[in-house]
Amino acid sequence: MQDNLIFGIKPVIETILAGKEIDKLYIQKDISGAGITELRNAVKKSKIPFVHVPVQKLNKLTRQNHQGVVGFISPIELTDIETLVPTLFEENKTPFILVLDRVTDVRNFGAIARTAECAGVDAIVIPKRESAQINGDAIKTSAGALNRIPVCKVDNLTDTAMFLQASGIQLVACTEKTEGNIYEPDYSVPTAIIMGNEEKGISNQILKIADSKAKIPMLGEISSLNVSVATGIILYEAVKQRQA
Repeated sequence: MQDNLIFGIKPVIETILAGKEIDKLYIQKDISGAGITELRNAVKKSKIPFVHVPVQKLNKLTRQNHQGVVGFISPIELTDIETLVPTLFEENKTPFILVLDRVTDVRNFGAIARTAECAGVDAIVIPKRESAQINGDAIKTSAGALNRIPVCKVDNLTDTAMFLQASGIQLVACTEKTEGNIYEPDYSVPTAIIMGNEEKGISNQILKIADSKAKIPMLGEISSLNVSVATGIILYEAVKQRQA
């Protein structure tokens, strides 16, 4: 059994009340009862994202008596982006933020975190829903970087992007939906680089408010890159400019 897995109505409720960060929560479809009602109230009050799943899914996660609920505790301590950003400015740093829009593959996420830490990124921002699970595989793939770089989970990625802008941080969206390339933006100023899901890309809401859109030149016959590789390319263009 995974060390960060929790199951059973009471254990999950107690974990929520203890203020521990739950990374993923699965609740059985069409289940009812006083305990489940209490659980749902605790989940709603703490704004914990959850997914309704068939019992077969829960049975695959654990053979124990899960009572219709299985969760995963985050193995890392998360950071509040609205607290972190002012601190970076107070420390006379030039904020360098990485925003991941619906990057769901665990190993890609871990590899991205490893590159981000090496590149001196100040924080990684991810949405609470539709993001990779922060688990042992992610930490292993990151070579421990997830224990060193702040990770911020947010309720609404668009709202957070607007907060970053209001704080004086430009948004650079790495997307194929533009003519400009990654060598054009000025990354020497406070910057948040946004990377999207490999299939869906960056959401239209965020693309609309981005200060710059930049694509990676593709000179071969294959038209796309793995998101981890693409992230490394644009991050190190920023590093190059910041060290000039």
